[in-house]
Amino acid sequence: MGKRRGGRELLRSLSKKQKKHLREFGEEHPFYDKVSGRPEETQICELSDDSDKSSQESDSETEVEQVSGYHKLLATLKTSPESESEEEEDESESEEAGESEAEMGSEGSQETGEAEEGKEETNDVPEEEEATDTAEQMLSQEQADGTDTPCDPHHGVIEEFTDVKHESEFSLETNFMEEESGDCIADRKDSSSSQALPEDPFKQHMDKELEEKEIEKMSTLPKTSSQSQWPRLGQVVFSSTLEKQKTFKADKEFDVKQLHLHKPLESTWPKVNKQFLSAADKATDSSFTPLQRELFCVMNSYRDLFYPERSALRNGEEIRHAYCLHALNHVLKANGQVLSNNARRRDRKPGADTDAHRDQGLTRPKVLMIVPFRECALRIVHILISLLEVNDKKKIDVSNKKRFKGEYGSDPEEKPPNLKRPEDYEAVFAGNIDDHFRIGVAILQKSMRLYAPFYSSDIIIASPLGIRTVIGAEGEKKRDFDFLSSIEILIIDQADIYLMQNWEHVLHLMKHINLLPLDSHGVDFSRVRMLNLNNWSKYYRQTLLFSALQEPQINSVFNKHCFNYMGQVAIRNVPLTGSISHVVVQLPHVFRRLEADSVTSVIDGRFQFFIDKVLPEYRDAIMSHTLIYVPSYFDYVRLRNYFKKEDLNFTHICEYTKKAAVCRARRFFLKGEKQFLLFTERFHFYKRYTIKGIRNLIFYELPTYSHFYSEICNMLKATDSGVDATWTCTVLYSKYDAQKLAAVVGIDRTAQMLQSKKNVHLFVTGEND
Repeated sequence: MGKRRGGRELLRSLSKKQKKHLREFGEEHPFYDKVSGRPEETQICELSDDSDKSSQESDSETEVEQVSGYHKLLATLKTSPESESEEEEDESESEEAGESEAEMGSEGSQETGEAEEGKEETNDVPEEEEATDTAEQMLSQEQADGTDTPCDPHHGVIEEFTDVKHESEFSLETNFMEEESGDCIADRKDSSSSQALPEDPFKQHMDKELEEKEIEKMSTLPKTSSQSQWPRLGQVVFSSTLEKQKTFKADKEFDVKQLHLHKPLESTWPKVNKQFLSAADKATDSSFTPLQRELFCVMNSYRDLFYPERSALRNGEEIRHAYCLHALNHVLKANGQVLSNNARRRDRKPGADTDAHRDQGLTRPKVLMIVPFRECALRIVHILISLLEVNDKKKIDVSNKKRFKGEYGSDPEEKPPNLKRPEDYEAVFAGNIDDHFRIGVAILQKSMRLYAPFYSSDIIIASPLGIRTVIGAEGEKKRDFDFLSSIEILIIDQADIYLMQNWEHVLHLMKHINLLPLDSHGVDFSRVRMLNLNNWSKYYRQTLLFSALQEPQINSVFNKHCFNYMGQVAIRNVPLTGSISHVVVQLPHVFRRLEADSVTSVIDGRFQFFIDKVLPEYRDAIMSHTLIYVPSYFDYVRLRNYFKKEDLNFTHICEYTKKAAVCRARRFFLKGEKQFLLFTERFHFYKRYTIKGIRNLIFYELPTYSHFYSEICNMLKATDSGVDATWTCTVLYSKYDAQKLAAVVGIDRTAQMLQSKKNVHLFVTGEND
C-alpha cells in the first residue's frame, strides 16, 4: 500500500506547468529541484590512467539510469487521458493564465496537502523508482479499466468505448491452443482430423489458389446460370463465371457431423435451436428446420446467397440462428488454425519453411454483420454466447457483458401501453431501435470479448449508419476502412429496412470492403494468405443477403458487388396472389400505365403524367379527401413544391414532420378543410397511423412493401359508410415496376397488364377476392 500511495503522490506533486515542462524537455525544471540545506562534503579521489574511458562509460550508464525514471513517467503522462486534455488546455500561456478560479482552487487544495508530505525528505532512490513504476502500472490499469472514459470537454462528444483491458488475453499472435483439459485436447484432435479431410468446406474454400486467368474471367465474362426446384426454398437460381453449375441439391436429411462443425457447436446447436423444431423434426432426430437445412446447405458451401422471403413474424429468428451458426463456425475454425500454427512455429526448427503457416488476412476481422437496430445486435450476441456454452456448468467468460446489456437492451416500460400496431410492426420495432451503433466481438477458445477494438475483433456487428460514420468520406481527416480489408463473410440482414433508412450507406460500404489497407497495422506478412496479398479478397468473400422483398436496388447489390468464385445462389419465387386480395372494402382499382424509355426517364415521366392526366381529374371540389401516397421522399418534395406553386388546397405529412404538425394535418384532412394530403411511405413505415377521412386514393407509385397497399386501402373503413359509392383508387405504374406490380396483383395479372397498354380496372368486393 505504501508503494502505491507513493506513486500517487509522485504524480500529484507535479503542477500543470511542471507536467508541461516534463513533456517538452523530458525532465523537471531545475527551479523545482529539492536542495538540501546541509553543505555537501568535498571528496578527493585519485584518477587512474584510463580514467577518461571509464568515466565516459560510467557517465553514459549513470545518465541512462537517471533519465529512465523520467521517461517512464513521461510515457505514462502521454498515454493518460488527463494529460491529453491538459495538453490541449496548455497550448498557450495566455490560456493557462485565464483559467477559472474554481479550477485553481481545486489544484491549490491538492498542492496544500502535498506540500505537507513534501517536507519529508527521502534519500532512498530505489524506492522512488519503484514508486514511479508502481504509479505507471496504476495509470495503465486505470486506462485499461476505463469503461467510463470522460468525454472531451472541447468537443462535447463522448468517445466510443472499446475494451483494451483484455488485449493480450485475446491476441491471436501470442496465444496457443489450450492443453490443460481433456476437452481441449479432444477439440484439437478433432480440428486437426477435420482439417485433414478435403471435404471440409472451410479448408476447401480458403485453401484454393486461384490463377490470374480465372480472375480475369470473373472480371470480364458474364455469368452462366441454371435453375432448380428445392422443396422449401422453391425456385433456386445458381450463377457462376468459372464453370457451369453442377446439380446442387439440398440433402433431405443429414447428420450434424457431416457439416464439419467445430466440436462445441455439434453439442450446443441442437439445444439452442430446439425452440424452432416441430414435432416432425424432433421425430426424425433433426436439429434443423426444413428452411434452416436448405439455407445452411448453401451457406456451408460458401456460395453467395440472396433470400428475399425473410419475415420478422414467421422465419426471421430461424434465419438469424442459422447464419450465426455459420459465422461462429467459420471464426472458430479460422482462429483454431492460427493457434495451432502458433504452436508449430514455436516448435519448428531453424530454417524451416514458413509458407505452410499462411493462415491470416491483412487484418483480423473476418465476419461483418449488418443489422438495422441494436435489438438485432443484442439477439445475435445472445445466440453466439449460447452456442459457445456447452452446458450450464461450463459458462464462457464474457467481458463487458453488463455494459452491453445496458447499452443494447431496452426498458419494457418505455413503450406506450395503449399503442396498437400491426403484428409485423411490433416484430420489426421490438426492443431498442437505435440505428447508430457498432461493436467488435473477439472470440478465443472459450471466452468472448465485447467492445473489442476493430483490429482485434473477429466479428463486427454494426448498422449501416454506424459503419458509415467510421468509413467517412473523401476529404475527411478522421476516417478508417482498413478493418474491412479481409472480411471473409458479409451478412446483410433485413436489407429492406435499409431502403427506409438510407440505402446510400449500404452502397458506400460495398465500395470500401475488401480494399488493400493503407497501413500494415502490425501484421506479420509471413502469415498472410497470398489471396490477401494479391488483393483477391473479394473473390473469396461470401455474402449472405436476407430481405423481405425483391427490389431492384437490393438485386443490384447482389449482382454487381458479389464476386465469390464459388458462385451465387438466389431465390426467385414469383407471387401467385398479390396483396390486393387482402383488401376488405369494396373499392374500384384503376391501374394507369405510363410509358417511359428508360429507368432514369421514369421519374420525370411519372411526374408529367400525374400533373397532365391524373391531377386535373381531382381538382374539382367534389373529389375532396384525396390522399396521395408517395414512396420516394424526393418525389414528395417535388409534388409539395408544385402544389404550393399552383396554390392548391393541400396539407402534407412526411417522416420529418413534427408531431403537432401531423395532428394538425390529420384534423384538417378529416374535416375537409384541406382537399389533398401528401403522404410519404417512410412515415407510414415508422408510424403506421390510421388516416381517417379518405375517399379517394392515388398511389403515385406502387408501394415498396406490397402489404402497405392493402393497409392503405383498408383505411377507408374508418370513413363514414354513407359515401361508399364515391370511393376511388388510382395507381400509376410502368413496365419497370413489374416486381412491385406482381406483389400487389399477382403474377398472372401482371403479365396481362404489361402486355396491354390500356388502363386496367379491377373491382375488389372483399377479402380473398
